[in-house]
Amino acid sequence: MSTRLGSGVRLRSRGEFQAVQQRGRRVSARYVTLIGRPNDRGADRLGIIASRKVGSAVVRNRAKRRVREIFRHTEPDGAMTAGRQPFDVVVIVRRELVDAPFAALSADVHGALRKLRGDK
Repeated sequence: MSTRLGSGVRLRSRGEFQAVQQRGRRVSARYVTLIGRPNDRGADRLGIIASRKVGSAVVRNRAKRRVREIFRHTEPDGAMTAGRQPFDVVVIVRRELVDAPFAALSADVHGALRKLRGDK
């Protein structure tokens, strides 16, 4: 069984990223900023932005891998199994994410996701 995030659960084009950034809701956390908006695709979709301010290409790619790993283990079948509206989520990585322990990062991202969705 592959645990890759396939192309169906990723934001791919510039237009998709811009739509979320312009019309989405923003939630800031310690290690990331999330921007999200509901979609009609039937599953959550993820896009990651890691600017050069985060670090070198190696560091940016490591940061993106860490974020994808968190989303990979969030909910096996996306939002539909939980009875929630699926979201397009753009994650903007902060420098602090690189050195953060994975457990703290995971808790931070999950907390921000709950806020974004309006969960308690």
